[in-house]
Amino acid sequence: MTSVVSDPARSSVLSTPAVRQILRRNTYAAVPLAMLIVLFIVNAAVQPQFLAQHNWATSMSVLCPTVLTAMAMTLPVLSGNGGIDLSVGPLAGFMSVLISTLLVPAGITSPLTVIPIVIVFGLLSGAITGVLVAYVRLPAIIATLGMYLFYDGLATEVLPQAGGSVPVWLVKLNGSVGPIPAVWVVFAVIALLWTLVSRGSYMRNLLAVGGDERTSYTAGVNVARLRLVTYSMGGLLACLGGLMLTGLIQGGDGTVGPPYTISAITAVALGGISLAGGRGGLLGGALGGGVLFLIQELLTDAHVSVYSVSVVDGIILIGALALNGTVEYLRRRSSASRR
Repeated sequence: MTSVVSDPARSSVLSTPAVRQILRRNTYAAVPLAMLIVLFIVNAAVQPQFLAQHNWATSMSVLCPTVLTAMAMTLPVLSGNGGIDLSVGPLAGFMSVLISTLLVPAGITSPLTVIPIVIVFGLLSGAITGVLVAYVRLPAIIATLGMYLFYDGLATEVLPQAGGSVPVWLVKLNGSVGPIPAVWVVFAVIALLWTLVSRGSYMRNLLAVGGDERTSYTAGVNVARLRLVTYSMGGLLACLGGLMLTGLIQGGDGTVGPPYTISAITAVALGGISLAGGRGGLLGGALGGGVLFLIQELLTDAHVSVYSVSVVDGIILIGALALNGTVEYLRRRSSASRR
């Protein structure tokens, strides 16, 4: 008979309350993480150049807008009550138009100026949507569809064809810092800031409101203000995605944004986030975006036509929504049976 010797240090780390809380909070991400690992291995097997270091920066720069818009979509979904933000794609696309046709021609090219403008614009745009949803009490799908049409129409009116110029530093942001893709720095900063935010009561209240709005309100949570903050943060993330998208395409394009709304919804569903609200986190949105990116990499390597890719994307979206709904039903049924 063989004996198993446990590692006391490892056991003590895993048994700490903080680590247990983190693991419990992110159990929803187990499936999308497994999908990401499997798809990564498959891509590495079928594409010899996939792991080549010179491809890392390019792959990460293509992935970044998808992940950031998925994160932007995640927050409203977590707030429950049909929360969603259809405007994240056109808002990200409008950033490329704003930077290339307004800021750069006006001589506003410094990152110390451009980045704060993008942040403020994102917060204000999200706040407008938040007011419509939380205080005017419009259904989220109606309010955000209106914002979708507004930004899509404004972007194509200002710049119907791709053009304009962008600051050099923004293009380099989609490159590498030595062997490290610069996008990793962006992700690291966002992860750090989100960790700090999650240490407070915001995330706990967000999941509580998404799970049961009435009970949360009775417990003293300001639901309207929480949703206002949530949509504002979503607008910020969407605009940061638009900033990275601008550097990726190295110009402005009024038509580039809308497809990111569909990819964001798909990523949220793939990320194990409950579309009813109350379960999930930004990690799920990021993992879902990564899964979707790796699927698209396989389709590109298989030389699937653009039209067929749209068909496959539709199938993936329907399948992800169906799987998400099934998992949510089974979870609620299991929870009810334990009561």
